[in-house]
Amino acid sequence: MSDPAPKSGIYGPFEPRLVRQRKRRARASLREAAFLHERVAADLADRLEEIPRPFPNVLVLGAYEAFDLEMRMRDDLPRRVGRSSVIRADFSNGDVTIDPEHFPFAPGSFDLIVSPLALHWINDLPGALIQLRLALKPDGLLLASLFGGETLHELRLSLIEAESELTGGAGPRVSPFADLQDIAGLLQRAGFALPAADRDVVTVRYGEPMRLLADLRAMGETSALRERSSRGLSRRILARAFEIYRERYSDDDNRVRATFEILTATGWSPHESQQKPLEPGSAKMRLSDALNTEEKSACEKPGD
Repeated sequence: MSDPAPKSGIYGPFEPRLVRQRKRRARASLREAAFLHERVAADLADRLEEIPRPFPNVLVLGAYEAFDLEMRMRDDLPRRVGRSSVIRADFSNGDVTIDPEHFPFAPGSFDLIVSPLALHWINDLPGALIQLRLALKPDGLLLASLFGGETLHELRLSLIEAESELTGGAGPRVSPFADLQDIAGLLQRAGFALPAADRDVVTVRYGEPMRLLADLRAMGETSALRERSSRGLSRRILARAFEIYRERYSDDDNRVRATFEILTATGWSPHESQQKPLEPGSAKMRLSDALNTEEKSACEKPGD
């Protein structure tokens, strides 16, 4: 299957051709390392269960299989979430009919957009969030999980130190990820109402660092950076990186740790029925009255 021609000159850290290549190669082996996708799918389903309303038209942008399986295991969600009208846009699993920089959806198409572990591969995340907000109907919901900045920091630092030690310099080898404090701000900039973001830090332990790399390949999560070092990652550098990894990040049983920070973003398409913040000066009760305390000016000290 050939890749579509790029639609714009968007420049970012990732090479879309490599992202698609990694995902296509991972299709056959994803089930062997689907534990993170399954964890995220369960968390997103939990969040949906707490929202007592129907979502007739749904877009699943990302790990569709894990989310669909989780939905089938729930009692109430299949009735409220229109599985018969779900659109699967699984570009995170190699589907090249969806350009993640240009979503081909008409405004107001969906009541719900769920994105499990996909948006961290998008070069123009602010622009993508705007497109997703426009694709939602008024009062529609976006639930998106993506890897955060602490993800794979052990591997990142080990590779940098090993390459610097052996070659005198180091290039980027692990993808950059957004920080938690950035996500809610990006949602707000994209026009979402009631934006929120939280994090889940998952520590996975391995007998050898090589097993971590095998899982990353199986998930299609190996680096697809546009600016790559002209030097390949030699066996010598990799062996030294693994030595550093074991020295710095091993537990008492000699198993090594790998951190995955999962950020979950929640935002609603604006609607007049949504709760609005109070206008300044519109409070009906003074805070001191609500707390049953005596109000003092800023210059007063206790006991004055």
